[in-house]
This record gives sequence, structure tokens and C-alpha cells, in this order.
Amino acid sequence: MSRKSLVVMQNEFMRRVTSKTFILTTLLGPALLIGFFAVIIIISISAVEDSFEDNSSGENSSLSIAVVDETGVLSARILSQGIGDHALVTADLNSAHEGALDGLFDAYVRIPPEVISGTGQPVLYSQEGRGLGVRGALGGIIEKALEDHLLADRNVSTDVRSIFERVVRLDTVRLTDEGEEAEDPAPEGYMMLGFVLGMVMYMTMLIYGTLILYGTMEERTTRVVEIIVSSVRPFDLLMGKVLGIGLIGFVQMAVWMLMVLGAVILAGPIIGMFIDPAMYDLPVAATNQEILDAANISMPHISVGLFVWFILYFIGGYLLYGGLFATVGTLVDSPQESQTLLLPLLMPMIISIIFLSPVMVNPDGGLALGLSLFPLTSPVPMIVRMTVMDVPFWQLLLSYGLLVLSFIGSMWVSARIYRASILMYGKKPSLRVIASYLRNG
Repeated sequence: MSRKSLVVMQNEFMRRVTSKTFILTTLLGPALLIGFFAVIIIISISAVEDSFEDNSSGENSSLSIAVVDETGVLSARILSQGIGDHALVTADLNSAHEGALDGLFDAYVRIPPEVISGTGQPVLYSQEGRGLGVRGALGGIIEKALEDHLLADRNVSTDVRSIFERVVRLDTVRLTDEGEEAEDPAPEGYMMLGFVLGMVMYMTMLIYGTLILYGTMEERTTRVVEIIVSSVRPFDLLMGKVLGIGLIGFVQMAVWMLMVLGAVILAGPIIGMFIDPAMYDLPVAATNQEILDAANISMPHISVGLFVWFILYFIGGYLLYGGLFATVGTLVDSPQESQTLLLPLLMPMIISIIFLSPVMVNPDGGLALGLSLFPLTSPVPMIVRMTVMDVPFWQLLLSYGLLVLSFIGSMWVSARIYRASILMYGKKPSLRVIASYLRNG
């Protein structure tokens, strides 16, 4: 890289890094994102605690639900189970219907005889949605009563019934390179982490690529570039602009990653502060870790390797798309004209986001491997794969090598088109013209 490219890079970097917009987005961006997720978590925990307190203290307004059992065999079993603080009473169909209309009952459930044979289903009746909040629990009670009746009717012993009541929980185990088994307590947390990192990667590449596009286009439309190219070669100008804005993105991404790392470290203790130990039959003096273990909450671990590869893939992906965005900026004279050329350019990035879910579910599958090796889609899927599995090192090297080669190729193409079209105005280039740029640029 020439000295003039360094001068352009320094100018682009210092002009943008000292702006108030950069400082605010760097500091407030992660804070707003972390605050958003924190509010969701706190509200969710508060809702669970409120539900727990309401069910245990009986302060919540209970519902009165009539049970119209036309089978003649399920009502006793339904009433014996109960449904929290809500009142269940038996009634005939007319009484239940009139009671619901008059406000005597909040709702009533009609269980037709066909429920026994499996050809009919219970129906819940209520006014203005009253009683719908217990619909799921009531359905489960009726299902359990029907199961008990059918098993008793067929003289199934208590020991056999207990088999059906057993609950099996599938734990996950992650194998390390040393051959030892290390328990992976938070697979969902790693999937969420991968999704967040993938979206951050996508958004920052798009934002800074767009900055290059509009910066290049602005220089052409204001004709400032006519003065610049009198002392700087177009290639040096393009390289300096791409690297300068890329350095801004690198600084911002490093700050964001450090803030996310700190948020992950502090998330566990903060979440534990908002969980009532009584919800899990723990003493008031229970430690934060005991509370998190009882709530089955475990925070994912961000390794140094993941941090380094995230920065590397951001740099590689940005440089690749930065050159392509700069090319678009040299071919158009207005933001409206750029939309047509941006769509095919953004399609690989959009595809990588669309297939994030299959990649997280099956990170070792053919689709995930193909997306993480193809240069135009590799940055996002590869980072997502690294959060949920140990990616083989040869795949990392191959993927990043292809990304670097693609960046070099895109810069070569961009530089030739940039040099040929930088002083042209008012003419929309066709594919034939672009091809001539590549041949003669």
C-alpha cells in the first residue's frame, strides 16, 4: 500500500472517528441493545413471579367454571385435580349456559360423550374471552382425567400407570478436543449468542459499506474527485477510502465486542438479583449461583478465539463488500440509481440471514458448511457455527482464505472500474460498458 493510500486512510478515519455521531453510536448502540434485552428478561421474570405469587397467595381474582360432563365418568376426576385458585363446579347444560349469561359462571366447559371414543372434543364457552386464560390448564386436566378413566376401565395397574407419568429430560454433552466430556449447560444461550453476533456482523457490514458507497458517489457528484485524482491515483484513493472506513468499523466492533463480553459476564448475577428464591423452594440466603442453577439458567461463554475470529471475519467481509459498494458508487450519480445495483449485491448477505435458523439447528450440515465457505456469505454463518460447535480448523482456514482471495479480486475489479468511470457523469453504464471498463480500465 502506497503512502498516498495511507494519507487518504488517515483522513477518512480521523474525519469520521471524531464525529459526534460515531461516538454516540459506539457508546449508545450496545447499551441500547443490552438494555432492550434486559427489559425483556426483567419483564418476563416479573411476570413469572407475579404468576407464582398469585397462585400461592390467592390474591388473584379466581374464576368460577362450570363443568358439564355428558360422559358421566370424568367430572369426579376433574374436580379432584382442581385448577389452582379457580373454582370448578358441576352443572347441567342449561344451568351452565344460563349461569354464564347471567354472570354466575365466568365460563363453562361442555364434555360430550364422544370424548371417550376420541371422536369429539370438549368446548369452552365464555363471554368476552373470560376463562380463556385457563384454557390450556383446563384442557390438560380433562386430558389427564380421560387418561385415568381409560386406564382404569381396562384394569391397568398402578405400576403401569406410573410409567406413563415419568418425565424424561434430555441433557446435552459437548465433547472437547481432549476427548473429555464437558457438559454444555446452555445450548439455547449459545444459539441466541450466535444469532446476535450474526445480526451485528450483518448490520455493521451493511452500514459501513453504505458509507463507502455514498462517500464515493458524493465525490463524483460534487466533482471534488477531479481535484483529488490530480495528486492521487484512483486505486490509491479507493484503497485508502475502503481501509479508512474499515478501520472505523474495526474500532467500533472491538468496543462493541468488549461491551458484549462484559454484558455476558454480568448477565448471570444481574438476572439472579431479580429471581425470588422462594419460586424454587430455596432459602432467602441462597447464593446467586444456586438460584441460577435452580432456574436452569446458564450463560454462554465467549472464548478468546471466537472474539478474534469475529473481528477477522468482520474485517474480511467488510473489505470484500466495501470494494463492491465502492464500485456501485462509481457507477451511479444518485441514491435512487444505486438501489437497482444494490439488490443483487445484497442478496448473498440476505441469504445468509435467512438461513441463520437452519445453520444454528444443524451447524455441521451441508447447507451450513456451504454458506460458511462461500465468500459472499461466509462471515455471518461461520461466526454462528463457531458459537454452537467446534468448527474444524481446516474449514476456518479454507473459508478465510477464500474470503481474502475474493477481497483481492473484488479490489482489482473495483479499482479498474473506478479508474475508468470516476470522471464520467450523466451516463448510466450498461453491462457492455462495465465489461469494457474491466478490459481497459
